[in-house]
Parts: sequence; structure tokens; C-alpha cells
Amino acid sequence: MRQKYTAAHWGSYQVNASGDEVKLEPLDDDPNPSTIGNGWMSATTDNQLRITKPAVRKGWLENRQTSNRCNDTYIEVEWDVALDLAAKELTRVRQAHGNSAIYAGSYGWASTGRFHHAQSQLKRFLNTIGGFTSSKTTYSHGAAEVLLPHITGMSNRVFQDEMTSLELVAEHCEYLVCFGGISARTAQITSSGTSKHEVENWLEAARQNGMKVVNISPLRSDFSSDAGAQWLPIRPNTDAALMLAIAHTLIDRNLYDEAFLNTYCVGWDAFKAYVMGDTDGIAKTPEWAEEITEISESDIIELAENMARYKTMVSTTWAMQRADHGEQPIWLALTLAAMLGQIGQKGTGFSFGYGSTTPVGRSDKLISWPSVPQGQNPVKDFIPVAKITELLSTPGKNFKFDGKTHQMPDIKLVYWAGGNPFHHQQDLNKLNDAWTKPDTVIVHEQFWTSTARRADIVFPVTSSLERDDIMMNRRDPKLVWMERVYEAKIDAKSDHDILCGLAERLGVLDEFAEGKSVDQWLEQLWSDSQKVAKSEEFELPSFEDFKNEGVFECPNSSETRIQFSDFIADPEANPLNTPSGKIEIYSETFAKMELADCPPHPMWLEPVEWLGDKNNKPNALHLISGQPATRLHSQLDNGSESKSTKIKGREPAYLHTDFAAKMGTQSGDIILVHNERGKCLCAAQLTDDIHPQSISLATGAWYDPQEIDGEIIEVHGNPNVLTIDKGCSELSQSNIAHTALVWVSKWEKPLPPIKVHSPPEIKQPN
Repeated sequence: MRQKYTAAHWGSYQVNASGDEVKLEPLDDDPNPSTIGNGWMSATTDNQLRITKPAVRKGWLENRQTSNRCNDTYIEVEWDVALDLAAKELTRVRQAHGNSAIYAGSYGWASTGRFHHAQSQLKRFLNTIGGFTSSKTTYSHGAAEVLLPHITGMSNRVFQDEMTSLELVAEHCEYLVCFGGISARTAQITSSGTSKHEVENWLEAARQNGMKVVNISPLRSDFSSDAGAQWLPIRPNTDAALMLAIAHTLIDRNLYDEAFLNTYCVGWDAFKAYVMGDTDGIAKTPEWAEEITEISESDIIELAENMARYKTMVSTTWAMQRADHGEQPIWLALTLAAMLGQIGQKGTGFSFGYGSTTPVGRSDKLISWPSVPQGQNPVKDFIPVAKITELLSTPGKNFKFDGKTHQMPDIKLVYWAGGNPFHHQQDLNKLNDAWTKPDTVIVHEQFWTSTARRADIVFPVTSSLERDDIMMNRRDPKLVWMERVYEAKIDAKSDHDILCGLAERLGVLDEFAEGKSVDQWLEQLWSDSQKVAKSEEFELPSFEDFKNEGVFECPNSSETRIQFSDFIADPEANPLNTPSGKIEIYSETFAKMELADCPPHPMWLEPVEWLGDKNNKPNALHLISGQPATRLHSQLDNGSESKSTKIKGREPAYLHTDFAAKMGTQSGDIILVHNERGKCLCAAQLTDDIHPQSISLATGAWYDPQEIDGEIIEVHGNPNVLTIDKGCSELSQSNIAHTALVWVSKWEKPLPPIKVHSPPEIKQPN
């Protein structure tokens, strides 16, 4: 019997069926399969939460009412009715307000399938009818996306592609300094899918080669390899101060490479003057940093001396820059690597993102496989992705982004497919209010998620297990035929078919679908891929042979990379695409922008909230809201793997044992975590492996706000009711999810039910 395969952001799988039972088994050669996949099948077959028919919100259907958008009944309708309503509303908004009144953020990790990628399909459709207001940057690494082009001349995409290979780190690095760790939790996943997980293997190989590791993070588990890492439990959001003290030590003890700095960098003298206190009267000594970071002066000095003594890689995670002034630690880490003079060498220098997703630092060729063309968006209006609440709340408001001033358009219709803003966004209660402002919200979803139950028109979509597709990831050596595992048992359609229905009603079907069926689109993608393969000097099989085999591995795919290698080898012949042609420690571009929160060279800037603020109320904790180990963002929260770690239905929150003892809290207790922005319930778990004044509550529990004794409390454990909706700077306007203080107390009242894991009230039409 021919073997079936499928793929997801967390891995590729063999499909093994026995009667009605279907099991997904990771590929045999995947060295560290993701645990997330254990909950995939149970989530997808959750018939209680699957959206089974198109549905329209009652208040919107009856009188276009928006105030009850976040708490209403739904009416199930036939497909023609739902499509007619959506087409009519799209036409009304375009004619009355213009296409800029349509916001199609659709941010999120949709299907790994190359064809059934929800955002690509939606943007292609909207571009055929005049465009839409879009979003720029990401929640993952938005600050770096704006910063890196200015200081390295590379886009974040290129910088990630050219990251020094972990294989070389394992072979050559002697001292790995990990700001933010290198986490196995996030190393499980990658956008566009993956066939293998090898980060842990390379770290173990490095350990076997004698590499020493320093994990600088509030969480010991942020470096989860068996490499015996030294853990420095830094006070959250103070990495920049620690880096400055390391720089001071290197200068004070003449352990830096001045020749390298003069040859390959610009702005060293201005930065050095700041570090030594010549410009502001404050020398950034280890003693100065100890008070800020809670890392001892002696540890800082030892760290600096070891970094100069050994072949050192300065590693930073994506999470570090999701904080107030998030550009600064990334810029400083690059500056430290430049001071050491080890950039451009095998396994040393600077890295950004090892372990943040599994392919960063992967030793494989990069192949640009084809995708569904989206066309051109005629609408120039945009927002940085994390400013959605402001977009909906304050039309016409000006905002700064990357040195220019822009204006918020007036959004009348939100169209979302393949994402969940009620997971990613900060201060969800604030978003909940803003979400009632537009005239109409249209959502494609598989489940009654927090976003689906806040839509006016809900289109049920098939899952990737219920349709054919192809996994092609330019950072992965394998192509996977994602064969339909089973037929959908509900009245759902693919995003493409839904949009074909709308395109037909709006008179653009020929332009959108090009007269091709889904099967013909997939065959076209494969035909285009064959041309790409030929340009890479290998052959792909015929489409039918590929489908029969299920998996194709590209030959001779191994390829190591060294970040900045060409530039270091010959800076005159290979200048960086920066104004100076060099690494910019001081940026004249930033100086001309005159941004108070992003100075022309990296600095220590106090976060808007942090534990070092003397005005804090007693018992403040710093909230760490990292990615979970049991799901991807909020995906599969209704699956067995995610539910297995919940306690009394709530998300676990990790507290230091000593703090919990002081508060009279034990493992398993339900606690109320709160600040001025919101309140949520979660389950306490005690550990010694966390900074003593921190609390770790993973993102992704489906948002479930309920009114209890006259106040709104999120009852499921979603940390984004507590986080701050503020840009990290006027440069990038990226989110600051990891900058927030909270307080905790034991929950003594009756425990409310989890409602978000049950469908909303649904009625049949009269």
C-alpha cells in the first residue's frame, strides 16, 4: 500500500491508518520530533469546536449592530447566503470608502501547504478587486526587521538566511554566550514546514567538543540541552546594561580588537565614549550593571574575560527584541562581537535567532521555490502589524515608522484568514473594545476560536489534513506531498474555494483563479519547481511520481555559511549596504531621525515597566510570556497535547519556590495574575529555575474573558490581557510583549468554567 505523508509547521509525518483510526508518525530520520504534533489529530477532529457551516452574527445580520460583536449568537446559513452577504459588503465598502477601508492583516502561521496558504490566497483575491490596507513587519522579530538593514545593510530575511551554521558552531566555537538562551520549545517549529529538528543535536555535538555555554535568561529552561550551561538568571529586560558592562571591561582591560573595529565598523569612538562615561558622566562598569541586572560584578568580569579568551559566539534570541527599546540589546550584541574581532570566522561572531525556529543556522542550501502569485496591492496605506488596536480605535492618527510619518486609514471592514489577532496582540481587553469599531468583520476559521466568535461572517475552512498540497520550504531539503488524510465531515471549503465564490460574485473569477482547478494549480507549482530545480542543477521527478513517492529529498543539499564572511575577507570589494559600507555602531541615519527612544548608538534605556523601578508596588513580578512547548502560538490549544499540561483547565504559570512560599501558594493553586490592564486566572507551578521576581505564563491559551462580580477576568490563562500595547520605539513600532509587571494572589472564589473550548450559541435561521 502506498505510504501517505503530510506536513505542518511542527514537522512532517507518515500517515498510518487502521480502519477508522489514523495516526501521524514523524519521519524516521527526524532526530528530535516535535511534541506539538501529538495534539494535531485530536484538535482537528474536535467536532464540538469545528465550525460546521457558514455562520452570521445575529446582531449584524438583523441590524448591522457592532457593539455586541464580542458576545453574540450566531445564525447558521447556506454558503450562497454567506457569500452573497460578504460580496455585497465588500462592494459597499469599496464604493463608499475606497479599498483602503479594508484591512486584511491576516497575520499568523497558516497552513504549510504552498497552495493553501490562507494569507496568500486572500491577498491575491483582494488585489484583484483594488487592494487593501496591509501590515508590515512581524510580532516575531519586528524590531530587528527595521534595525538590521540600517546597521548591517541586510534585511532580516537575508540576515537569517546567512546566519553562521550551527554545524560550524559545534565544530569551532569554544564559548557560546546565549542572551535569551537557545530553547528547544521554539526550535520545534518553522514557518512553511520542516522535515527535521536538529538544533539539539548540534548543541550536543558542541558539548562533546568541549564548548562552554552561558545561558543569560530569567529561565534556566531557555537553554534546555544537556550541554551543562552556566545559568545567569538576569533581571528581565536588562540585557543591554549587562552588555555595556562587558564592553566596559573589554575596554578597561584592553581586551578588544581595535584594528577590527577601525577596519570593519563605523562609530566606535562615540560608543566607546558613552561606555566609559565621557558623554554622560556614567561609566558603564560591572558595578553599575550589577545594580541593574542582578548579575554580580565578578560574574560580569569573568564573562567578559572568557569572551575575549575563547573563540566566542554571541547569540541572541528573537524574544529579546520583543521588549521596550528592543533594538538596543540586538545592536549591542553585534557591537560586542565586533569588539571581540571574531565576526566572519567559523562558528564565532554574532547570531540572531538560533533555536527561535528550527532552520536558523541550518546547514542546507537555500532554494527559492515558487508560490502562488499575489499580484500588486494598489493601496499604499499600511500599519506596523502590532498597531492594529490603534488602527481600529484612532483613524486619522499619525504614527512614525522607520523615520517617516504615516497616517492611520479609516477601517470599515476587517478580513482575516489564517491567523488569530486575539492571540498575538498585546492588551487584548483593549483590542476587544477596538474590535467593535469597524462595520464588518469577516473570518475564515476551522474552529470557534476567540477571533471566529468575534466575526460577523464566519466561513468554515478545511484543515490541511482534509486537502492536498505541497510542503516546500526554501530552508528545508525535503519536499512533501501533503496528501488528503481524510474527507472533511463538515460543510467546509478551502480558502481558495471560498474566495473563488466571492470572486465570481464580484466579476473577477477569471483573474483570480486563471481558469485553473486546485489540481491544476498544484501541478503548475510543481512544473515551476522543476524549473527551479534545474537551475540548481538537479532534477525533480514527474508530478505523478512525486505524489506516489510522497517525499523528495534534494540532492547535495548540505551547505555551511558564515555571517559577514565575504565582507570580512575583503571589505572594499564587498561593502555592506549601509551608508558607510561597514557595520554601523553609530548611525548617522538614526541621528538625523532624532528619535528619543532610538539613539544613534546603542544605549541602556530604562523600560516603561521593570523591576528596577523604585516606585513599584510591593511583590511585583516580571511577566515572561514565551512560546509554549505543547502548541504553536494558539494553534492546537484544543488538542490533547495542550490540554495535558493545563491544571483545572487553566494554563500553568511558573513561580519561584521562595516567592510562592512568601505568598502562601502551592503547586496546583489557582492564582489571579493582574495589573492595571487586566486580570487572568492560571494554575501555579513552583520551580527554582526562574528569576526570583518573575512569573512565566506561556502564550496561546484561547482568550476567554468573563464578567465575575462586576469585573472582566480572563479565566483561561492568556498573558496578553496583561501585556502592554506600546511600540518598542518610534523606529520599529514593534511589540513589547516581554515588558510587563504583574501581581499575583490566590483565587478563593468559585472557579468559573472555560467557555472558549465550547462553541458559542448557534441557531438555525427562521
